Amino acid sequence: MYKLFRQCIFQMDAENAHDFTLQCLKIAGHPLFQPILKSIIGTPKGTEKTVMGVRFPNPIGLAAGADKNGEAIDGFGALGFGFMEVGTVTPLAQDGNAKPRQFRLIEAEGIINRNGFNNNGIDYVIENVKRARYRGVIGINIGKNKQTPLEHGKDDYIFCLNKAYNYAGYITVNISSPNTPDLRQLQYGDYFDDLLQSIKARQAVLADQYNKYVPIAVKIAPDLSEAELVQIADTLVRYKMDGVIATNTTISREHVVGLKNADQQGGLSGKPLQQKSTAIIKRLYEELKGQIPIIGSGGIDGVQNAQEKIEAGAELLQVYSGLIYHGPNLVNELVKAIK
Repeated sequence: MYKLFRQCIFQMDAENAHDFTLQCLKIAGHPLFQPILKSIIGTPKGTEKTVMGVRFPNPIGLAAGADKNGEAIDGFGALGFGFMEVGTVTPLAQDGNAKPRQFRLIEAEGIINRNGFNNNGIDYVIENVKRARYRGVIGINIGKNKQTPLEHGKDDYIFCLNKAYNYAGYITVNISSPNTPDLRQLQYGDYFDDLLQSIKARQAVLADQYNKYVPIAVKIAPDLSEAELVQIADTLVRYKMDGVIATNTTISREHVVGLKNADQQGGLSGKPLQQKSTAIIKRLYEELKGQIPIIGSGGIDGVQNAQEKIEAGAELLQVYSGLIYHGPNLVNELVKAIK
């Protein structure tokens, strides 16, 4: 059934296809239709896992970017995800970069996007999270507005943290998208130190205010040198971050040279990212020595490469591009297989 659906949506522009699918899932998440979707998909129960102090119904999650505004949480939930991450969301609504900004690399099962944090703003997303009936864990991925100068970037993250804290199962600090100018600079040096110090200080205040501890993870890029990765790992440990997501999309075109759309600017996800993200997870695990849990993301399209990320050191996994190419049954397979 999904092959036929894929044939149809692949006739559309990639972003239009994404928006159409989101609307379908929004409808499917309605209480009248959700049981039907669940019976068609046959979602298994999965194996519970506690990571970052949070109990996850199963270790398979939806990566950020699929549902930026939290509009189809219940529809995605019906596919069997143990957790999902909405966003990236910014303090103010913004349109993102000019269209077209999403491109399929069909032969490689990859996607290039240069969306630029298009979203309806943190307040809109929080209302959708509050309305959701989904019983898994909802993570909220936060970023900075494009017009915010880098030196004031931490203010945007603190603003979103304040808004999201009481409604999130966990919060992800996204400083690794290649589509917001200079954003990745926040992964390095004084910017990184200052950001994490501010976030941890604010987390402590919010934990007291709401009488609960909401863990905070940092999402990193795959395009890091050995020295950069070691420095990031050291800083994460020093500030006692609760988790790290490895990885975001890549600016490398190593496995797709010569393919249609490969020369488009933006972050590449899907199968071409598979090996690179797993290598980062493995190296990161060696540096962190189990002190901070890793959430693995990047190119997961089947049980074998999902298991490779677990063996490399990931405790939870996130999928997105694999869902586009392989359909909702991928979630079913992963939930059954990954413990």
